[in-house]
Amino acid sequence: MTDSYPLPESNLSALEFAAKPLDHLDALIQSHIAEGRYAGAQIALARNGKLGLSRTYGDAKTEGGKVAASNETLFLLFSQTKVLTSSAVWTLVEDGTLSFMDKVADFLPAFAERGKGEITLQQVMTHQGGFPNGDVTQATWTDHALMRQQVCDFSLEWTPGTRLQYHSRAAHLVQAMVIEAVTGKDYRDVIRERVVEPLGLGNDVFVGVPEAQQSRCADTYAPEQRDNSAAMRAAGLPSGGGFATARGMAAFYQMLGHGGRLGTVRLFSPRLIAYVSRGHTGEAPDLQMGGIPMHRGLGPHVRGDSDRIRGLGTIGAPVTFGHGGVGSSYSWADPSSGVSFCYLTNFVRPDPWHSARLDRVANLVHAAID
Repeated sequence: MTDSYPLPESNLSALEFAAKPLDHLDALIQSHIAEGRYAGAQIALARNGKLGLSRTYGDAKTEGGKVAASNETLFLLFSQTKVLTSSAVWTLVEDGTLSFMDKVADFLPAFAERGKGEITLQQVMTHQGGFPNGDVTQATWTDHALMRQQVCDFSLEWTPGTRLQYHSRAAHLVQAMVIEAVTGKDYRDVIRERVVEPLGLGNDVFVGVPEAQQSRCADTYAPEQRDNSAAMRAAGLPSGGGFATARGMAAFYQMLGHGGRLGTVRLFSPRLIAYVSRGHTGEAPDLQMGGIPMHRGLGPHVRGDSDRIRGLGTIGAPVTFGHGGVGSSYSWADPSSGVSFCYLTNFVRPDPWHSARLDRVANLVHAAID
């Protein structure tokens, strides 16, 4: 493992980015903070294995004394965590331990209860499993045997494979328990050992933040009460508990956008990345996302050609893929240009404002690509 950030620094001109759209992006984010939309933000922009921009705005904490955010600040990823969890599954497919077409119950026999015996990993990973509202209790954060028991007890809400509905917590809890079943290790350790550390991102991406690093975490705010406890940060829930810097996620998506390779590290084969980053659900409407066809891959989702899309930018290339965090953030890669981008904030803003600002943010980056 190395804690040295893997992308060499460059500049926007050398990486063939137009300056004006990114100046507009800078002004937009500053206006959001001035308006009180969020306290702090981070962005990072990379291309062809080099970091062109890494910038932090505002405050990491505002209660009990303000703490300014810095490029070292870790922001809660929310559902951006999902791609990190799924990427650990991908490593197990690449080493022959798993197949996407395996039944979950082959590895978690008790999962077959309540009519779930035929559900495949592919169905779970594309949000077609049929149990979108499955969840676990807080007691499972430190007791993964209990987590496994509660995951296996999920109830079907509709016939698997018959519709598309975002499984906001359930799908990745299942994936985490499969990871533990086949490796005999905590899923958080598997993500770190198989994905994060080989990429040189051990200081920038965490699913389960160790106590020694928790002082770097930004607090997260929302209209309702948010959990900023040490227990939550350490739990690293597989659906939404990761923390990272924007530069860390921009580097991770550089790897994804370049066919599984980052510098000299070949983490995945190009064919694996091509498979997991293509739309597996066609134009099927996602019932949890207001009927938008989300073009679900096996981890990220894909821009495609639809008029309506979430987070990846209206003017984005159809091959652009990524994932967001509820009301707060998005990261994506555009393989056609070699660009990756991450935008993180520390306030959960509801729609319609949230989706509208994401489209503006992404479009400004796309507009800067020469």
